[in-house]
Amino acid sequence: MEKASQPITLVLATRNPGKLAELQAMLADLPVQLRAATDFPGAPEVKEDAATLEGNAARKARALQEFTGLPALADDTGLEVEALGGAPGVHSARFAGPTATDADNRALLLERLKGVENRRARFRTVLAFAPDARTLHLFEGICPGWILEEERGSGGFGYDPLFVPEGHTQTFAEMSMEEKNRISHRGQALRAFVSFLREWLNEQER
Repeated sequence: MEKASQPITLVLATRNPGKLAELQAMLADLPVQLRAATDFPGAPEVKEDAATLEGNAARKARALQEFTGLPALADDTGLEVEALGGAPGVHSARFAGPTATDADNRALLLERLKGVENRRARFRTVLAFAPDARTLHLFEGICPGWILEEERGSGGFGYDPLFVPEGHTQTFAEMSMEEKNRISHRGQALRAFVSFLREWLNEQER
């Protein structure tokens, strides 16, 4: 393991540039060099077929840690819509099919909610951190809100143009990254992880 006096390389199990940018912003003041799974040719594409967000995040973190030998962080996020019984939930990224784009998923969600008055929903993120082959830590963040009837905003990714967090009037896609990070499900989970990471880095120095 590298000493904390030198930047520690942390591998993020994502190929999504939006997630990478969010985490880079939150780790900016820590001695951490962040790398994506795409930086490692042959890195495994883990099948996300676990029954829970926790299961998917853990699988991805463990697989990337084993492949790279470096501390690995993975997440899984679900949009849980009240009127759809919690769907799409763990299937959020593949709601419209295994090769669906974000736009496909948003279009299907709007179709399913057409004429539905109850637009309540929440985003939930679970982060899994595997510092080594034997250890796993989980962190959760939840953001309640509602689904609009049409998209607004050009920022963010996924369902962001349709989701307005509770207590706000803008969608995630209309907010700056800083604003979104302050209140979002992923921001909450990341803050819990960053707090843990500070302690973990201190332990590496001892």
